[in-house]
Amino acid sequence: MAKMWAGRFSKEVDSQVNDFNSSVSFDSRMYKQDIKGSIAHSVMLASCGIIGQDEAKQIVIALDQIKKDLESGALQIDPNAEDIHMFIEQVLTERIGDVGKKLHTARSRNDQVALDLRMYLRDEVKSVVKLLKQLAETMCKLADDNLETVMPGYTHLQRAQPITFAHHICAYAEMILRDISRLQDAAKRMNLSPLGSGALATTTYEINRQMTADLLGFDGITANSLDGVSDRDFCMEISSALSILMVHLSRLSEEIVLWCSWEFKFVELDDAYATGSSIMPQKKNPDVTELIRGKCGRVIGDGMTLLSMMKNLPLAYNKDMQEDKEAIFDAVDTAKLCLKTLIPMLDTMTVLKDNMYKAAQRGFINATDCADYLVKKGLPFRDAYKITGALVARCIELNTVLEELSIKEYKKACSLFDKKVYEAVNLLNCLNGRKIDGGPAPQCVKAEIEKIRQKLAE
Repeated sequence: MAKMWAGRFSKEVDSQVNDFNSSVSFDSRMYKQDIKGSIAHSVMLASCGIIGQDEAKQIVIALDQIKKDLESGALQIDPNAEDIHMFIEQVLTERIGDVGKKLHTARSRNDQVALDLRMYLRDEVKSVVKLLKQLAETMCKLADDNLETVMPGYTHLQRAQPITFAHHICAYAEMILRDISRLQDAAKRMNLSPLGSGALATTTYEINRQMTADLLGFDGITANSLDGVSDRDFCMEISSALSILMVHLSRLSEEIVLWCSWEFKFVELDDAYATGSSIMPQKKNPDVTELIRGKCGRVIGDGMTLLSMMKNLPLAYNKDMQEDKEAIFDAVDTAKLCLKTLIPMLDTMTVLKDNMYKAAQRGFINATDCADYLVKKGLPFRDAYKITGALVARCIELNTVLEELSIKEYKKACSLFDKKVYEAVNLLNCLNGRKIDGGPAPQCVKAEIEKIRQKLAE
């Protein structure tokens, strides 16, 4: 295809330069948004008397047919085209002649590309948010089933205090709620139409920018034409939100990798979401979570690409900005792929409750509750802390746990102990005693699950 801008040049572009310059291989995914934006633009041009109503009707009908032909396969995208925008315009001109050439009146590729990218990412953010809501609901379901599943809570990867698996998984659900909020906030800031900004300085035609914004579902128009075509904050912001999301998924994946190991054995992945070894027949590898953990770095890298690309660009448009698409497309695609795999993996995962409980017992994570028992009897906390530490050492020596240590050993350590200490160090009682809002008591976690579901419904 001949280049639309070829009039200024006396020779053909070198084929290697043409390949280097072309973006159709990756921006072709925006064909729906490009056609939708062009239809709105042609309707506005006719409304303002810039082109005829019959001409606009011809353009709209032809663009609709191009979209149908692309989706049916009757029309194939030319890999030699410069980009999807020029390809569609050239096909339009081939089909309806000079009328098709009028579509680009009062428009530049700069504002056209900026428009298409905003519309595309607006649709993609909705898709990601939908997946995040499914993930959060899957987590709520897991929590519902494990309100009294006692497990050790960790600091420094050392067993620390008793919590439930429900409490633990709800911590991730809270992260996902924040991810949803961040993406929705970014989408809201992005939802302004740049169309009408032209190449950088609008146009001398008396167009109606607000009309196209309304037709395309935008909240308004960009206030400055230079900013309208050169702004890629929305790409960087969405990328940043996706990077944080992937960090959350990576942290969860790391824990699942640990929990699947024989050293923990807290969960068992369904066979459909694990792989084996080519040489070791006993192996069941959590490859899905390892890949998510690895792909986190990829999405962070996409964000760095966008930041590095934009950091020294003068206003307005520069060809460097063509690099925005592959980076943001990859970030979105990768996050969606990870979510689509993680959701069913969690949904089919088996929680090994007995193993979690035994780990909680052997970790002496009720030691703080034992010390608190003495404090409530009037002993200063530091004295109670020292006595309980000695009791833990004695349990290790006798190969037992605080729940099973004899009352004789307790009294030997401190005369304030009586048989009610066993109620104090019972792991479920330890949990039920932590009834503070946001705490691990089953009733508190149940309330948290309800609040999470309310937020998801909103």
